[in-house]
Amino acid sequence: MGNKQSIKSSSSKNPIILYREALRSQKENDYQQALSYYNQALNHIESVDQAIIDIDQFQYDIFINICDICIRIYNTNLAKIYIDKALQMVYNLQEQHKMALCLDRRGEIKRLDGDYDGALLDYNKSIEIKFKLNKIEGLDLSKSYKNIGNVYDDQGRYDDAISLYEKSLKIELSIINHNHPRVADTYRCMGNVYYHQSKYEEATSMYEKSVKIDISVFGSDHPRIANTYNNMANAYSNQGKYDDAISMYQKSLKLHLPTLGDSHPSIAQTYSNMGSIYANQGKHDNAISMYEKSLKIQLSALGSDHPSTASTYHNLGNVYTDQGKYEDAISMYQKSLRIDLSVLGNDHPSIATTYNNMGIVYANQAKYNDAISIYKEALRIKLSALGDNHPSVANTYASMGNVYNHQGKYDDAVSMFQKSLKIQLSVLGDNHPSVADTYHNMGNVYRNQGKYNNANLLYEKSLRIDLLALGDNHPKIADTYNNIGNVYLARSKYNEAISMYEKSIKIKSSSLGDNHPSIADTYSNMGNVYRNQGKYDDAVSMYEKSLKIQFSALGNNHPNIATIYNNMGTAYQDQGYYDDAISMYEKSLKINFSALALQDNALIQDDKTAYLSAMKKKQYFSAYMKALQQGSCKNKVIRAVFAGSEGVGKSSVMRVFTQQQLAIIQDPNQLADQSDKMFHIKVCKIKDRTMYSSSQKMWENNVHEIVQLKYQNQSSSPQTVKLTQGLIDENLPVNDQNRIDSTNSITTNQYSSITALSCSTDVSTTSLTDNNLFLQKCQDFFQYFYPSWSNKPADDSQYAKIWDFGSHSIYHVIHQPFLSGNSIYILVFNINQNIHDKVLTREGHLLNITYLQSMQEWLTSIIGGNANKDNMVATIDSDQVQYSLPIILLVASHGDRIINMQQKIYRFIAFEQELITRMPCYRSNIYSSRIIFNCNPHDNSNDTLAERKQCSLRLHEIIKSFVQSLPFMCNPIPTRWYIMAIILHTPADNEITSSYIDTIRATRVRKIMTIQEIQSLAKDFNLYEGDDKLISMLSYLHELGEIIFCHKSDEDSIIVTDIEWLMHIFRAISQLHDCPSGSLQIKSLYEMASRTGKISTKYINHVLAPYKLDDKTRKNVIKLMETYDILYTIESDNDRNECHYFIPYLLQPDVKPVDLSQYHASEILYIGYESNEIPYITDGIFYCLLASCLEEWNNTKVELYCQCAKFYLTRNRHYITIKKDNSHIALQYYYQRFDKPKSLHLIKSAVQTSIYKDRPHDIIKEKLSLLINSRMPKFKGSTVRYYVRCPQCSKLAFIENKTDLQYENLIQCQNESCNMLFESQSMHDWIYSKQDHEK
Repeated sequence: MGNKQSIKSSSSKNPIILYREALRSQKENDYQQALSYYNQALNHIESVDQAIIDIDQFQYDIFINICDICIRIYNTNLAKIYIDKALQMVYNLQEQHKMALCLDRRGEIKRLDGDYDGALLDYNKSIEIKFKLNKIEGLDLSKSYKNIGNVYDDQGRYDDAISLYEKSLKIELSIINHNHPRVADTYRCMGNVYYHQSKYEEATSMYEKSVKIDISVFGSDHPRIANTYNNMANAYSNQGKYDDAISMYQKSLKLHLPTLGDSHPSIAQTYSNMGSIYANQGKHDNAISMYEKSLKIQLSALGSDHPSTASTYHNLGNVYTDQGKYEDAISMYQKSLRIDLSVLGNDHPSIATTYNNMGIVYANQAKYNDAISIYKEALRIKLSALGDNHPSVANTYASMGNVYNHQGKYDDAVSMFQKSLKIQLSVLGDNHPSVADTYHNMGNVYRNQGKYNNANLLYEKSLRIDLLALGDNHPKIADTYNNIGNVYLARSKYNEAISMYEKSIKIKSSSLGDNHPSIADTYSNMGNVYRNQGKYDDAVSMYEKSLKIQFSALGNNHPNIATIYNNMGTAYQDQGYYDDAISMYEKSLKINFSALALQDNALIQDDKTAYLSAMKKKQYFSAYMKALQQGSCKNKVIRAVFAGSEGVGKSSVMRVFTQQQLAIIQDPNQLADQSDKMFHIKVCKIKDRTMYSSSQKMWENNVHEIVQLKYQNQSSSPQTVKLTQGLIDENLPVNDQNRIDSTNSITTNQYSSITALSCSTDVSTTSLTDNNLFLQKCQDFFQYFYPSWSNKPADDSQYAKIWDFGSHSIYHVIHQPFLSGNSIYILVFNINQNIHDKVLTREGHLLNITYLQSMQEWLTSIIGGNANKDNMVATIDSDQVQYSLPIILLVASHGDRIINMQQKIYRFIAFEQELITRMPCYRSNIYSSRIIFNCNPHDNSNDTLAERKQCSLRLHEIIKSFVQSLPFMCNPIPTRWYIMAIILHTPADNEITSSYIDTIRATRVRKIMTIQEIQSLAKDFNLYEGDDKLISMLSYLHELGEIIFCHKSDEDSIIVTDIEWLMHIFRAISQLHDCPSGSLQIKSLYEMASRTGKISTKYINHVLAPYKLDDKTRKNVIKLMETYDILYTIESDNDRNECHYFIPYLLQPDVKPVDLSQYHASEILYIGYESNEIPYITDGIFYCLLASCLEEWNNTKVELYCQCAKFYLTRNRHYITIKKDNSHIALQYYYQRFDKPKSLHLIKSAVQTSIYKDRPHDIIKEKLSLLINSRMPKFKGSTVRYYVRCPQCSKLAFIENKTDLQYENLIQCQNESCNMLFESQSMHDWIYSKQDHEK
């Protein structure tokens, strides 16, 4: 030591001596001392005699050596500084070979930083320079191959890496001794690749070759050998050979400690590796001890900001995760993250690895959204740094798949696992353990879905691979046996399940020891088997075994222990030991509250529900009755209606939104048949877009929530219940025994007196025997709202009933009974079509209406038919905006037809602005979503699926925002209304219902009913509270689309309980496609209907025959259609005793227009409204107007044309045509032409006299006003006017009732850009003065 001091003292300023000391320290791995000497040498370099030494070369050597040390100690930031200095000197010296060497080092720095593309670029530049200098030969070329192979290894390009290492090895073996250290390095590199491929036998073979060479060259005590022992130990660890691994690590320590001392980073790394072994064995305390030893050395030798220190913090986080100490785990990961971010930057793969493990913690805490979010960030980094085909990317996809599996998003989970599998098969091959893991995970998904055969197939695939790669005693084999056992458990194959669990325990005990937490999990699973078999003592024994291990390994507050308590609680509850069950549930809750720290966590909710269920079993009957008497809650149901023009892809948008697969149908006729359906209905839970095929579950959940709420509010004092017609006394006694009968039947002991509730109106007190019979029925009824799913939390969600209206133009009228002002409408248009284009059908036919007219039909029908003039304030994207009801969301389809996104947005805005320009008064009803769906069924690429999902989520969020603000959703709704909805509900074919409910429906509920029948039903089930409340209840159910309630008067009101049935009938009567089969008479009636718009009673009876309606039902259907102006009764042209029906919209669109060539015609007079009041007159209003005129003039000879009707007024000898013209009605009269002037004058005079005296235009105007006021309540009170067309600008100008103009019969155009005064022939033909007439 004295020698060293004297050398330092005598040569403290001699750079050459300092340089030599630095080299010696570097060789001895004393890197900090070496760096100190190099820096001192640089500080005194001016003192060097340039005659003795080349200063530039000397300085270059120091820079290179400092760079090498920094690479060795992972200080890449300092390494970059010195390699850049070296490169600058090389540029100045113009020494190309040295430049190549510098590029090799810079490539290594970039590799360590995760910049693999940059590293390859530098390595390849180096090779290129060496080739140009003819210096790339032998070992130099071998070294370059090895460098690039290292990068390929890091990138997961394992086959490429092996190929380059083999090239390097071939060169080395041909030039140098087979026992050379460089050959040993190559074997070690190849071993690392095999290790990463999980080819552990091959990896060990390579490591053994490397060790053998190193021992022959350096002896058995050299640190190089210790490093290879570490690598071999890692391989043993991954094979589950933990004892062999520990032995290797101890050999490594034995070699390192004497030469490196106990504070060297290599010692720390070995301690860290040993900690990982203990962690895998579940020996968490031992693992923490090793990691803390490692951390102490690293903090001392490397500092608090070194990546190795970060790695140890990371490993500690892994152990804390296994222990369920999630907050401690996150703290460790954050420490690791802080270091790596400062040293490696934001986009290094190590950062992604830490994010990934933090995601695991969040997933364990059931913070699934947080987990997915952080996994996505990890994925972004990995894709950027490693490319899209790296095994690490596959791992993150798998992690996301596990989260989606826990969330019940099984399709998303499978999608993630398939992405993972694709990468693994490509990079790792068919037989890699990681591939087995992914098969295993996919098996878990299928098991959770109940697809047990699929699950078992995948578990067996996983098992085959793992047996081949890992042997038959690896813990992963045991995990697979465990999960196969879970499948058998789910399929009630209990003996097979136990057999699998026992196999699993045998392997785990052998490889992990008897006290590993994984064994505890399998004991718990065996307990579940015994519980399902009714072997409760055996079940509890298994749970207790599991608890004992968990306490020892994980402490008292791990979520796994909470799960076991929960299982024990279920076992006690199944036996009727409710107090014991409640005690277990309370323990489970306490742990989960402590460990998970989130009251809304799914695990906590399950515990809470189980806890409450044990108590509800005693008193649910009382709770239900209280809810019936007192229960109410906010309205939680609304309709969301998809509408739009024919062929715009509306149904496809709905299918995407409701998470259904798009149908690919080649036959256009088949597509047309599908599109002809008048409506489809789905039910969507607004909170999370869960879809139901019917509204049954929605109503059940609402009733269940109220019952549960009432249960929680009950007092604990003894009570009894007495039931009488319409009265409920709360006197239900509580059974205070700790353990009661497990059948949950209601016995005579529990009630002092019960008066039966029968289906007849005569209710009397009965004997106890009859009471028991009644309770058997009531229990079926009440438990229908409170079945096995009552063990789940109360559902306070809001629901949207999703309707998809048929888009044929004839359906615009038929939809009227089903429209509601308290619905949200999603109006779909085709982004690829111009708004003024004619509508193109799916079959390629052009209709006689434009997309604008179709949108006007929908908007005016929806908005005008709503009597509610309320406004609401909605918050969308943080903006508060006032809207008028009803709300209409504008959405586009066919986004796949336009590639350019800006062009899509431009077309959307143009469409939207044209609508508002044409219909300014609807502005406050319309929300422009700017959502554009791609509904091409042939395009299911990942990008397209992601785009559809994003559009659906955006639409879902908008709907949710409006729903939460709608006044309708804030109204309190009595429980009785929900119960009536369930009774009246028509179940789908695959719905599971109560036998008692089915009996009610079969005997008491018909498809179409009178108000008196509904009233009787309500009374019999204690749901009647007076006529007014009954009407309110039926109106509410009508608003939601559960029923059709046609309320005309108390005597004539009609209720339809099966809406789909009614829709089919409407369609059968109102739609004509192909001539029906039948007699010639029926075919003749069909031809008449399509030509004239009139159908006979015989034809209606023919099309309704398949529905087997009795006479009363048929009459009620006709009455309903008349009430909603779908058809009109008229007399037959030939038989006054036979009814005909006028249905104008049946007219085929190819009917020729009115031919006026043989007539003298008046100028057209228009009747209508200003566009800011009523911008459009719907088909429904127009057809009502025609029917009203038909009734007025008693004219059965009306002729129908396209949106036009021709009436012949026999007495007045002239015709009048009434034609729809957007927001106006066009009137024109005409009469026969005569060649003789006298005859022409006579007929003209007679016609003009009749027009003046009878004033048919006033009649039509008055009828239009009445129709608007009665059928379009939104526009009630709007002013109807006469209009004529301006000859200058062609705009319509209304005729003032009073004018300040000097000249009579002059009209001023109201168009501001025109303002022309003109005289109108229409005024002379229709509204001329009496004086003119007398002249």
